This record gives sequence, structure tokens and C-alpha cells, in this order.
Amino acid sequence: MHHLTKDQARRIAVGAQLLDAFRPGDVVEVAEQLGAIKIDPTATIAPAEQTILWSRIGSAYEGSQLTKAVDLDHNLFEYDGAFRPISLLPLMLPSMREWPKRASTRAWLEANSTFRTEVLARLRGEGPLLATDIPDTAEVTVPPDGWYGSNQVVHMLDLLQRQGEVAVARREGRHRLWDLAERVYPQNLPEYELDEAERLRNERRLQAFGIAKQRSPWTPVGEAGESAVVEGMRQKYRVHPDALATLKQDDGGRVAFLSPYDGMLFDRPRLKELFEFEYVLEQFKPKPQRRYGYFSHPILMGDRFVGMLEAEVNRDRDTLTVEAVHEFLPFEAEEYEMVRAEIDNLAEWLGVGIRAW
Repeated sequence: MHHLTKDQARRIAVGAQLLDAFRPGDVVEVAEQLGAIKIDPTATIAPAEQTILWSRIGSAYEGSQLTKAVDLDHNLFEYDGAFRPISLLPLMLPSMREWPKRASTRAWLEANSTFRTEVLARLRGEGPLLATDIPDTAEVTVPPDGWYGSNQVVHMLDLLQRQGEVAVARREGRHRLWDLAERVYPQNLPEYELDEAERLRNERRLQAFGIAKQRSPWTPVGEAGESAVVEGMRQKYRVHPDALATLKQDDGGRVAFLSPYDGMLFDRPRLKELFEFEYVLEQFKPKPQRRYGYFSHPILMGDRFVGMLEAEVNRDRDTLTVEAVHEFLPFEAEEYEMVRAEIDNLAEWLGVGIRAW
């Protein structure tokens, strides 16, 4: 049983997410450690997948590096709204073959068995295809909601992706081209039984987060890693051995601006308990109810969240407009200079000037 202070737990979490002073070298290294790089088009500053990589790699990162890793080298693949390392695919396939568990999803697929067959046949004969290239012949429809429109092809493709039948072959801009998974995924991958694959996935999940509650629906890690308790916390944690080793390093930390869809922010209870940070994405709030702005980026300084960056790129004017830097507590002079320097780095990476607050 490891006994950790809150400071140590935070440092473990920050290091595991590659947000300490030791920057990774490339896109694949980031993906292998994090397990998933979220894809989202909201680009007040840059799309999530680009900001997530820049916040780790820094000014050496260019968007073409991600394209190369996905489309040319095939070191990453797209699944369920994120780019993932190909090394994870063998661990995901056993559970994909068992999906879906929910009765309503199974019923929809069964009611649309002819539609399913037609989609697969169209891809086999003509793929890769956009969803709009495939006729919607669904017998039973799902009403439009916040994620899906009325076109049932998109819904069917997403479900077939979860079953391992189809996959995203590549993108044209923000649009996905779909094909049969057997033509997209590598062949001769290692085979795992379901239980073993889940155990290994738990280990990879804990690797990405460093430390997680033993019983957490946000970050399920099972019995991966080693037992730990954190001062002031009643719940038991699991900690990754490699993350413990980083406690011997005193790197001083750095400033990082995090996309609202950054994996570091995913486990909201952990954020509150370890970092005393109650993060709320205000994107979907009415404007009068927003405190920090439509798509503000949390500011991490060392192992603490110190504020929110409210900024937006204007490509017509080639400027990064900084509306505000919301300080949770007033910055000291050195802290202000660190944040300002990172804003300068962000503008340089974006290739724009700065219109300061």
C-alpha cells in the first residue's frame, strides 16, 4: 500500500498525461501513453486533437505529423471520436465482438438487418465511402438528437464500427470515409481472450491517468497497478508503478492550456478531489450563464489549475484575440510572465499575431 500526499498524487496525474516539463517527442509517443486523442471540430483556438498534441509536444508539433501517423504510417486509427494507437486495437477487438449489451440497441440492429446488409455490401463493392454516398434504407429509424440527425446511415455506421465490422479509412477535411474493417485494420494482430484483453486495457488506462480511484465509473482500472491511499481521501486508489517512479524527478512543472476535451479533464470527480478544480464546460450554457466564456481552456501551472484562457483565433485577421485570462487567485508576477510566455508560444504555433486582453 502506497501512502501519497495530494501533491504527489497530482504530480503523478500530471506526469502520466505528459503535461510535466519533460515533453514527448512525437505524435505516436503521445498516443501510446494517453491511449486516446479526442477529435472535436470546435476551433475557437484549434480543433481538440491539434490542441491536445500541441499542449504536450509544444512548438515542434505540426498538424501534418498527425495526418502522417494516421493516414500514411497507420500507427494510429480512428475509433469512437478519437485517434488511438494501433497497439490498443487487439485489446479492443474482443469486447467489440461482444457488443452491444443493451437490449434496445440489439433490437434496432435486428429490426434493420436488411439495411445493415445493404450498408456492408455497398462498402464491400465501392468503399471507402462517405456516409452520404450510402442510401438510407432503414426500416426502423432513431429520432434525431443532439448527436445524430435524421440520416440513419451515420447511426448504422457508428454501431457497425463498435462491432468491429467497419472502420474509418481516412478523412476528407472533417468528413469520415468508411470501409470494411478488414481492409482498414492490420491483419495478423495478436489474439486475446475477453478477460485478458480487459485486464490489459485496464493497465493501459491506468498508465494514461497515473492514478485513479479503484472503483470509478469515469476511469475504470480494475485491479491494475498497485494500491494507494491519498491523504484526506477515504477512497482507495490504484497507482501505476511507472508513475510512482516519476516522483523522484523534480522538474518544476510548466504552464499548459488544455482543450476542454482534453483527457486530463475527463474524470471530473478526480479533478475535484485531487486538484480542487470543479470544471464545467460552458459551451452548451446560455451566454448569460457563462462565467469564463464559450470554450475557455483551463490553465494548468505545474500541478495546479490556476485559471481559464478565454481566447479565439480570427483567421481573417490572423490574430489570436485574448478576451481574458481568468485568474482563480491573483497571479504573482512570475506566474503572469509564465502564462504570457505560453500565450506567445500558442500564437507562434498558430502562425498569428496576438490581440491581448
